[in-house]
Parts: sequence; C-alpha cells; structure tokens
Amino acid sequence: MYSILRKEFNAFLSSPVAYVVIGVFLVATGLFVWVFPDSSVLDYGYADLQTLFNIAPWIFLFLIPAITMRTFAEEKKAGTIELLLTRPLTDGQIIGGKYLACLLLALLALVPTLLYYYSVYQLGNPEGNIDSAATVGSYLGLGLLAAVFAAIGIFASAITRDQIIAFLVAVVGCFLVYTGFDSLASVFEGSTAYYISQLGIAAHYRDLSKGLIDSRDLLYFLSMIVALLWATRLALRSRNW
Repeated sequence: MYSILRKEFNAFLSSPVAYVVIGVFLVATGLFVWVFPDSSVLDYGYADLQTLFNIAPWIFLFLIPAITMRTFAEEKKAGTIELLLTRPLTDGQIIGGKYLACLLLALLALVPTLLYYYSVYQLGNPEGNIDSAATVGSYLGLGLLAAVFAAIGIFASAITRDQIIAFLVAVVGCFLVYTGFDSLASVFEGSTAYYISQLGIAAHYRDLSKGLIDSRDLLYFLSMIVALLWATRLALRSRNW
C-alpha cells in the first residue's frame, strides 16, 4: 500500500494538480478570512477562525473531487487498470494507497492555514485571546470531512471510466452528504428533525468545531469512510461478476 501511496503522491507533485489545489484553497480562504469585509477577521472584531472553518468545506467540496477523479477512472480509460490489478497487491492495498495519497494532498493544503491561527493569536487583545480548543476541534473536523469527501471521490472514480463524470458524481455526493440531511431535517420538527440531521456530516462537523471531541462524532466519520471504501472495493470486484 505504501508503494501505491508514494507513486500516486509523487504523480500529484510532478503535475500541476497539487499546486493548483493548494493555491486555489489558500487564495480562496485567504480572501474570505482577511480581505472580504463581510467575513474578514480584521473587520469582524473577534479573534477566531470561524470564517475559515465555514468556507473550507465548500471549497473542499469541489477541490477534493478534482483530486480523486483520476484515481481509477484514468486507469480504466488508459487500459492500465488490469495491469495494476494483476500485480501482487490486494484490492484493499490498491484502494488504500490511492485513497491516502488523495487525502494527504488535501491535508497538505490545510498546513499553511496554521499561519492564520498564529496571526489571529498574535493580533488578539490580549495576545492569545482565541479559543484554541475550538480551533483544534475545527481542524480535526475539517480533516475528517476531507477524509469522507476523499472516500466519496474514490468511489465515484471506481464506478466510471470518465474523469468528468467521476468529478460530477463526487461533487453531488459530497453536497448531498454535507447539506442534504440538514435540508431534509428542515421539513420536520422536534426529535425527528434532530435524528435526520445527525445522519449528515454537517451536524457532526459543527459539534467538533465547538471543541467537543465526542467519540460518537469520530465513530460516525470513521464508519462513513470504511463504508465508502468497502463500496469502492465492491465496485472493483464487479469486474469478476
């Protein structure tokens, strides 16, 4: 699995994909956090990074499918998928290697945003007047959100040989999982609305963003990732049916 991960990650770094993804993410988040007056931390008056954690999922919703769309679709279109699958590697190792390479690139885009935290920490009055626990929880939630989006993207790429279709399926899938259940919950009231909203990612992401790291939220994200990677494995195995 490590050899697949290294090969895929090096392929990202040797192409414009990695630099475009990281550049777009940083420019978009930087504009919202520091420049646009309606969301700028400097104009907002509060030492927090809520703007970053509100806008980042929407940017990831498009960028992560752009990363994952080529993983299996390109192999199928080029006819190299059979060569890859006949190597002494299990389906799980192939999926795991490709998945981790995509996730690693997405998480790499988050690293420079730690400079945002440092800047807000220094600008706070008094210095350090920022809720660090909520920030850590938000980063954890954003990382897990990226992990689920990457799993959706890998699955979308495994069920088609066209990268554009894989991208569109992944975007729609990420959108529905992130906002679909909240929209459906708004139709209902009381406990029914609550339980429906808990089926979506957004509710668990919001809980983590408060700095409350609950095992139920972590279990939800891990279950989603495992289920999607298992579905990807079934999609690859369907070649033998």
